[in-house]
Amino acid sequence: MRRPLAPLLLCLQLLAIGAARSSSREAPASYAAASRQGHQPAYARNATVYGVSAALCPGCAAWAESLEFLYYHNLVRLARWELPLAWSPRMESYARWWAAQRRGDCALRHSFPEGQFALGENIFWGGAGGAWRPGDAVQDWAAEGVDYSYAANACAPGRECGHYTQIVWRDTTSVGCARVVCDDGGVFMTCNYYPPGNVVGQRPY
Repeated sequence: MRRPLAPLLLCLQLLAIGAARSSSREAPASYAAASRQGHQPAYARNATVYGVSAALCPGCAAWAESLEFLYYHNLVRLARWELPLAWSPRMESYARWWAAQRRGDCALRHSFPEGQFALGENIFWGGAGGAWRPGDAVQDWAAEGVDYSYAANACAPGRECGHYTQIVWRDTTSVGCARVVCDDGGVFMTCNYYPPGNVVGQRPY
């Protein structure tokens, strides 16, 4: 499918800016320590995408959860040549409110009634005992990409792919997420997107 040239050029410019910024900044102490020990955080392995995400997450501390969420989203979008998302403090606030509601039960439940979504929303639950991080949630959602057929614009029979298509939805420009450790030791994560994706009859990219 042909895409307009301007958005692709803008994406490449953002990536170049991110690469320049990330190469010119000194790595945070935690990153440097990890490098000395011979391993890096998974989200540090693509410095270019990290740099772009950091630029689109003003006020986010280095390696903070918010930046982890944004980095992994933009890594998935880059694979489809979609423009990177920006971090939305307003949607982060909404996501934190909903995550707080789920602290007591960790139920895999959406914040909107079925069919009444004002925002896009992906949710994740990880059982007690696991060190579930933002990357685990985003990678779990992105893994649904193998079950999406662009030709049919549909998921494989009996499979889910709406979490993936929301991540790569071309018209979505911003995201805000939250992570909470539940009372039972499990982890609940939720991300909200604007404009929302998964519009019936439209393709994600």
